[in-house]
Amino acid sequence: MTRKTLMGFVVSNKMNKTVVVQVERKFAHPKFKKVVKSTSKYSAHDEKNECCPGDFISICETRPLSKTKRWRLVEIIKKGEEADKAS
Repeated sequence: MTRKTLMGFVVSNKMNKTVVVQVERKFAHPKFKKVVKSTSKYSAHDEKNECCPGDFISICETRPLSKTKRWRLVEIIKKGEEADKAS
């Protein structure tokens, strides 16, 4: 069985070993056929606390780790601008 993977931007890293990832998807509206943007937020496990807000990351499905966490960090695809300023 293959696990679902999603890509999105880190919105928050205030929790310990947890990041909030905002994933955006585009789809055609069923009636009006206009392209619509929809966003969802997921809590993902970040074992090393290495993500910063603004990072573009990849997450994959995993077993439930807490009440809200069902995703884990796979890789940081691109570091964000806010992360560069802090370093």
